[in-house]
Amino acid sequence: MVAIANQKGGVGKTTTAINLGGYLAQSGRRVLLVDMDPQGNVATCLGIRKHDLAYTVGEVLLGEVEIQQAIIASGRPGLDLLPATPDLAGTAVALAGVLARETRLRHALQPMAGWYDLVLIDCPPSLGLLTINGLVAAHQVLIPLQCEFLALEGLAQLRETIELVRTHLNQRLHIGGVVMTMYDGRANLARQVVEEVRRYFPQRIFNTIIPRNVRLSEAPSHGALIYEYDPTSRGAKAYAALAEELLQREEAKR
Repeated sequence: MVAIANQKGGVGKTTTAINLGGYLAQSGRRVLLVDMDPQGNVATCLGIRKHDLAYTVGEVLLGEVEIQQAIIASGRPGLDLLPATPDLAGTAVALAGVLARETRLRHALQPMAGWYDLVLIDCPPSLGLLTINGLVAAHQVLIPLQCEFLALEGLAQLRETIELVRTHLNQRLHIGGVVMTMYDGRANLARQVVEEVRRYFPQRIFNTIIPRNVRLSEAPSHGALIYEYDPTSRGAKAYAALAEELLQREEAKR
């Protein structure tokens, strides 16, 4: 299981989750996308109306329904979704006084262990209870990082949170890699940020860098993944390469 996390918003977490998931499913893997963000943008990006959802991850976390009742097909072979809606914000409040609240997602996902090859958890832009649930459920963290100077500011805090979760709640958790997003090779600052991250996370930055690409921004408004909307775009080629690199890293661990 892979948690896609960064407490800074607008760095490409959901874009990475949906398009990485899409390409992994295209490679023949069975993939589950778990939306832990109350914005519920994963469903929208996949062309799924949130008003049509019977159940969501919120009801699953509260123990009101079994996870199998809330998982829906995305309309793409091999790609399923455990969706979220804005009601998830209220779920986080309701869980505040619940015993073992940090492990709710992990326990909910256990029955699905044999169903999927990969589970991608799209975490919200915060380090609150919903993100902690994602980190506790995952075995690795993928960190999308925008190629701008201010994006570096929260890295130390995120790394500290990951270490705390690993020490107290999930010993198998590790940083799987940093994905540089919204890269503009014409800007000196973007190149400097990439080099700074290479120093901060040696051996962990992905070789694949996601470019700033308008087609990536347009695709969600059509309810489409980038390979459906414009498979020849730079963004599509980058996410295809990222999926292949992730699979190669997973294979090397075996």
